[in-house]
Amino acid sequence: MDLVSTRQKLVASNIANADTPGYKTQDIDFQKSFQSVLDGGEIQQTPVTGLTTKNDGNNVDLDREARLLAENSLRFSIATNLIKSQFSRVKEAIKEGN
Repeated sequence: MDLVSTRQKLVASNIANADTPGYKTQDIDFQKSFQSVLDGGEIQQTPVTGLTTKNDGNNVDLDREARLLAENSLRFSIATNLIKSQFSRVKEAIKEGN
């Protein structure tokens, strides 16, 4: 959930800075960051390369950011459902123990 939240904040920041001269798009490598978190490390944000840079030095691509918002929303929904399922199992185990 922390990873999804961090990515959501980065995407929102990218969108908010779409017109800021010189702003460079930030993101996380989701799979590398996920593995890092599992290993006890931290989430690493990195500048995104390969995007078209405008005359003012800004490289935010709003289509890319919109896609990432949708992708992130799906990941959040899946994570939420998994947590709900785990809580339900714990709740059922507690009921069975009584």
